[in-house]
Amino acid sequence: MHDAVPQPLESGVVTGPPSTDKESLLPQIYEGMFLLDNNVVREGWASAKALVTGTLEKYGGKIHTARRWDERRLCYPIDRKNRGTYLLAYYEMPIEGIAPMRREFDLSERVLRYLELAVDEIPEGEAELSAAESAADFVVPEPPPDDAPDVEATEEANPEEGEGSEAPGGDATGEAPAGETPAGETPADDSAETSSEPPAEASAGASAGASAGASAEASTGSASEVTEQAPKEEA
Repeated sequence: MHDAVPQPLESGVVTGPPSTDKESLLPQIYEGMFLLDNNVVREGWASAKALVTGTLEKYGGKIHTARRWDERRLCYPIDRKNRGTYLLAYYEMPIEGIAPMRREFDLSERVLRYLELAVDEIPEGEAELSAAESAADFVVPEPPPDDAPDVEATEEANPEEGEGSEAPGGDATGEAPAGETPAGETPADDSAETSSEPPAEASAGASAGASAGASAEASTGSASEVTEQAPKEEA
């Protein structure tokens, strides 16, 4: 009765016949991204690069390409380091060498981080980029100070001065260009300009009114004189 109950598998026991698939026995190509301490890079790029490639070869790896990818500021400090240099490598590694290789990189103080992915093939153009580092005139820029910001972040924080500060077609004082009317104001009519002289018709009317007034005053004065002289004639 006890023998009929399925028993749990013991750790490390491989069940079933061994695999005869030839593809599973072929070496796997890996893409590895390794973050190096900039202090190691300052000592020399050749020795910093050999730090990675030597460890891979130590555990049976076959290096296809290995090159400097970039130097960047980290998203967060790693071992009190704010910046690091990335090395990109493509290599073959036997399955039995994966575990000891990872253990050595985990214990290394000069390789801050690493990421390993299995890939089907090496990207096109990667071999040419890696071979360019073997040229005599190839020079790796010295890493900047650990507290230096990235150039892109500096440009975003400090945009170009004066850009967009002036309105198109105007000056810095905010005055409207000649011939244009500021927004919210009604264009003035040139025919309705204010003048100190009254119109011709109004002037003629005023003159006629003044003449009529003067004639009326003259007539009134003559009538008064006639009224005053009338009694003298009666006497």
